[in-house]
Amino acid sequence: MNSKSPQLTGATHIAEPEIIALGGFPILRTTSAQLIPLLQQKMHQQQTTLLFANTNFIVQCQAEKTALASAETLIVNDGIGLDIACWLVHRQRFIENLNGTDFTPLFLQHLGTDAKVFLLGAKPGIAQRAAQTLINQYQIPVVGLRNGYDEASNSDALIAAINASDANVILVAMGNPYQEQWILKHRQRLNARVLMGVGALLDFLAGDKKRAPAFVQRVRLEWLYRLCLEPSRLLRRYTLDIGQFLLLCLRSDNRLDQWRQPEGKL
Repeated sequence: MNSKSPQLTGATHIAEPEIIALGGFPILRTTSAQLIPLLQQKMHQQQTTLLFANTNFIVQCQAEKTALASAETLIVNDGIGLDIACWLVHRQRFIENLNGTDFTPLFLQHLGTDAKVFLLGAKPGIAQRAAQTLINQYQIPVVGLRNGYDEASNSDALIAAINASDANVILVAMGNPYQEQWILKHRQRLNARVLMGVGALLDFLAGDKKRAPAFVQRVRLEWLYRLCLEPSRLLRRYTLDIGQFLLLCLRSDNRLDQWRQPEGKL
């Protein structure tokens, strides 16, 4: 992997956030204000993967949990389900809901002109429209894109295209667990400094899926809004899979010493 760093200035040491063990995964208990400078710092030090753990992530990515519990992977909480599980298991709550749809554009805006973003995933045409939103609405440079279907079928050609674009941030939008599997399989061959599994973000940016109204987001019912819009796709996720998620969180080894971090540090 190429070791060059992005052209960011003024990097200083950032304190590592607390870690909460849930469902077999180390989840950071932090805020966007703390996570953004931490990611910027890590861009100077090593390639880093950022993943957003919602209930579906915990259920679908069990086979990847050992590979994802590594120093180059950061996992943050996404959604009210993680808050409920955190309270049931640890009698704590997460400080902030760090969903990828809100956090990703915010992080990229903080990188400013240093951001060189490659979009990978979603159906044909989605990434193009998402790129226009990032460029026009957020002033975020997009240096390349590929859909998650025919344009992702040749891994060697895809990786060559990504590296040739000189991207330092890759947004992988393939859903759980496919985006995590793709990142784990290919990240050592990629030059980018930050790899992010972003789920349906490109669909939201492209306007193909609607966000819940602001007041629905504030009362933490966006999941219900999405269920009403896509009942056939999401009904199982928000019924049977929720039960499986809670069982995984209650039955998993929730001690921090199962991972590489001494005293809860990365």
